[in-house]
Amino acid sequence: MPMYEYEAADGTRVEVLRPIADADKPLPDPDGKGRTFKRVMSVFSSGGSGGSSSTKSTGGHVHSGSCGCGRFPGGSCGG
Repeated sequence: MPMYEYEAADGTRVEVLRPIADADKPLPDPDGKGRTFKRVMSVFSSGGSGGSSSTKSTGGHVHSGSCGCGRFPGGSCGG
């Protein structure tokens, strides 16, 4: 079962394991405070050993030697 991230209007975020069929359904407040949580795009980063260990974070995007966006000087995406 996949994990999804949800956010309430007050900015509180929670991660929940839910069936794919329920992914976009509003999530009742797990704390019972009456808030409704809506699904948001999860942002995560993973890295590994080998190759470049340098990373640079810019605007919520992590650039590294394996990034293909073209913004990391000296890495594969910086040319």
